[in-house]
Amino acid sequence: MTCRAASGLASLLILAAVLSGCKVVNTDNQIANDQGPPGGPPALPPYPMRAQMAEGDRLHTAMDGAALFSNRCGACHLAGGMGTNLLTKQQMAVGRPPAMGLLTNREDLTADYVKAVTRMGKGAMPRQTRVDVTDAELDRIAAYLGKGK
Repeated sequence: MTCRAASGLASLLILAAVLSGCKVVNTDNQIANDQGPPGGPPALPPYPMRAQMAEGDRLHTAMDGAALFSNRCGACHLAGGMGTNLLTKQQMAVGRPPAMGLLTNREDLTADYVKAVTRMGKGAMPRQTRVDVTDAELDRIAAYLGKGK
């Protein structure tokens, strides 16, 4: 592109901006007061942070079921995750409240059911191997979600 063509293109862009009524404003691109940009949508809620995995032997883990669920399953099954979104849609379709999309809110899960779905997969959820979640980890997660049932 020649210098003349570049300056012509720049002139056209400036003219287009003027004619379209665009306002060029110098901002620092900071969101004020957690309310989102002026005139725009509200700021997103904070992403739920997953628990850190404990160092050591995963076959004899000392972590509790809640922390293991958060770490191993949280990417999909904490608030905003794809699994939670799909389960929320399913729960609402059968007349249950949206809160039942979060597995931690469910009272109808049994430990055996959680283990079966984890190992075999269901719908959009892929099966989880013993490398993904060890049997010891799954036992604790299933007891946590199955509420001891």
